[in-house]
Amino acid sequence: MLLVNGLTKRYGDLLALDDVGFGVEPGQIVGFLGPNGAGKTTTMRAIMRLVALDAGEVTWSGAPVDPTIRQRFGYMPAERGMYPKMRVRDHLVYYAQLSGLDTTTAGRTTDDWLERLGLADRGDDPIEALSSGNQQRVQSALALLDEPDLLVLDEPFSGLDPIAVDMLSDVLREQVERGAALLLSSHQLDLVADVCSAVVIVDRGRVVLRGDVAELRASSPTRLVQVEFASATAWQPDAPSEVSDDGRRHRVSVAAGTDPNGLITDAHSRGDVVAYSFAPPDLSEVFLGVVGRETLDDPERVMAEEVER
Repeated sequence: MLLVNGLTKRYGDLLALDDVGFGVEPGQIVGFLGPNGAGKTTTMRAIMRLVALDAGEVTWSGAPVDPTIRQRFGYMPAERGMYPKMRVRDHLVYYAQLSGLDTTTAGRTTDDWLERLGLADRGDDPIEALSSGNQQRVQSALALLDEPDLLVLDEPFSGLDPIAVDMLSDVLREQVERGAALLLSSHQLDLVADVCSAVVIVDRGRVVLRGDVAELRASSPTRLVQVEFASATAWQPDAPSEVSDDGRRHRVSVAAGTDPNGLITDAHSRGDVVAYSFAPPDLSEVFLGVVGRETLDDPERVMAEEVER
């Protein structure tokens, strides 16, 4: 498994990583979440030995990550690092050969991934001729070429349309089913909740929450009662609530041990209720609960990560 232990990194007076630690097991997808500048990219670069740490260690199956071990890692950075004038297929074959595949295997593997990611008809096009979304597909293929033991993906869904998102999600599930370990960072928390079994949330360079997605939601001290009326209804429950612009959908936040029947009965007395639910908060609410809305953009920390990039 991947084990990240005690990672510490300073940029001058800024403590970018402060004793960061977590693990990713084979056959597991872990979402790596945090506000801009929280330390996600620096951590991922440290895993790939692209950052010199002040303290801490990254190991794979108990051994420190060295160039030989790292060759079995697939990395997709948030920034595109491709040769814009190189043809798509040539680009993938070149990277496959750099990964150690022979010419024949590199060509066959490249064609397989072009087909799998919906790019079979774009192999002769230069990278710069592709749309942003298709360039993102190529970037994904570069990380997947030799079926690595560990995938480290920084914002893999960025710029993809819904069809491409579904396609890539299926590919990632296939990778973990064959036994790969997968760490991915994304601001699209609905996608994280859909594909990840566990999450690690960092804020200001520290791990503030980690665990199984379902367990983290269930352990939240709050629950959400959502009520939909047939028409706009002025319902004001005795609890914090939000109302949709059309006045039909109301969301009420209550303590985890609350019996929702009283709220539902009160809602029925106010109007024609067509639907309601009572559930733990979704992953985005859990995220905001631990990082706080005021920390979502820290200019100094964002600048530090941009300098590192």
